[in-house]
Amino acid sequence: MSFKPPGYPRQLNFFAPSAEPMTVTQVTRYVKSLLDSDYTLQDLWVEGEVSNLKVTASGHAYFTLKDGRASLRCVMWRSNVRQQDLLPRDGQSVLAHGQISVYEVAGIYQFYVDRLQLVGMGRLYLEFEALKRRLAEEGLFDTSRKRPLPPLPRQLGIVTSPTAAALRDILNVLSRRYPSVQVVLSPTLVQGDQAPPQIVAAIQALNDHADVDAIIVARGGGSLEELWAFNDERVARAIVASRVPVISGVGHEVDFTIADFAADVRAPTPSAAAELAVPDRVELMTGLYEQRTRLVRMLQRRLGDSRQSLVYLAQTLRRNSPIGRIESLRQRVDELSQDGSIHLGHLLGLRREQLNGLAGRLATLSPFATLDRGYAVVCHGETGRVVTSVRQVDRGERIVVRLRDGEFDARVSETGAQKEKDE
Repeated sequence: MSFKPPGYPRQLNFFAPSAEPMTVTQVTRYVKSLLDSDYTLQDLWVEGEVSNLKVTASGHAYFTLKDGRASLRCVMWRSNVRQQDLLPRDGQSVLAHGQISVYEVAGIYQFYVDRLQLVGMGRLYLEFEALKRRLAEEGLFDTSRKRPLPPLPRQLGIVTSPTAAALRDILNVLSRRYPSVQVVLSPTLVQGDQAPPQIVAAIQALNDHADVDAIIVARGGGSLEELWAFNDERVARAIVASRVPVISGVGHEVDFTIADFAADVRAPTPSAAAELAVPDRVELMTGLYEQRTRLVRMLQRRLGDSRQSLVYLAQTLRRNSPIGRIESLRQRVDELSQDGSIHLGHLLGLRREQLNGLAGRLATLSPFATLDRGYAVVCHGETGRVVTSVRQVDRGERIVVRLRDGEFDARVSETGAQKEKDE
């Protein structure tokens, strides 16, 4: 008997394969073909609880469905995600429709989901409709209560999460359309049990402490449960009680919340809410340019009409002005002055001729003419009377003899009368 130390291996028996071996790929494809050919697994509804839900940058959704004893890996392609009104969150029970197949790279089977429906969704819709009907009966949704938005807001309040994509979308739209508006953020949770009182407090804070012209209440899209904070009665009443108009921009276009009905204006998305809140500066500039052009044309037309009216009034004034009569009278004065000058010239000429005639006659009769012919005028030296007779002077009397070119004194030595006496 031979000795074998402990642990010595026993003799191994090798068996030759009865057929050619399969590769891993071949096995995986075979299993896949079996699953893909099973009609039950190709049109399947599965109920379970969602966990580890993740939507990648490519838009595909990956999650796990589980119950108390097993789990099932699931994938939902981007095209189906886009058609889904809402996506569940972790812990929610859903009904998922799709097909079972194998992911060959990892060698695992997966549930390829094309449709999701939340279990128990009917209860939430009933609560939504009941609250909507009750608030509508109170008049909170009446159109007559709705206030118009300010055309040119200076400050705009925003109630949303500071980390939400909705806030970035709103700010991008505001900076593009109307960058001069000032934004006041009143941060709040937008999802969960603590969200409604925070939303109410954020709206009240803007009304009490900020000089805003309007308020945007917003959050991005989500499931009915994710948007449920905006179906809260407290939020609706806070929106109605706001002193300034409120724009609701919650979810996507297909989503409707109680806040939408309570708000003064409902926008389909947060970006659309921003577009409704402010005007487009390009449209404003275009409108201002058109108004300026229209105003310039109107002023030019008014100036033209006024200019024509002024010309007409000036012509009328000129026709009725006393200046024309004064100018006419001035011309008449000139004519009369000219006629008077001519008449006076004729009269002066006539008088001059008459004067010349009289002067000629006077010269003829003047003693000075006689003097020019050699005669002299004798005057008494004392009295200056003209001596016309020798009898008017006595011997020795001084006399003045006036000739043509002057006069001289003389004394009478003898007169004719004395001579006669002497004789």
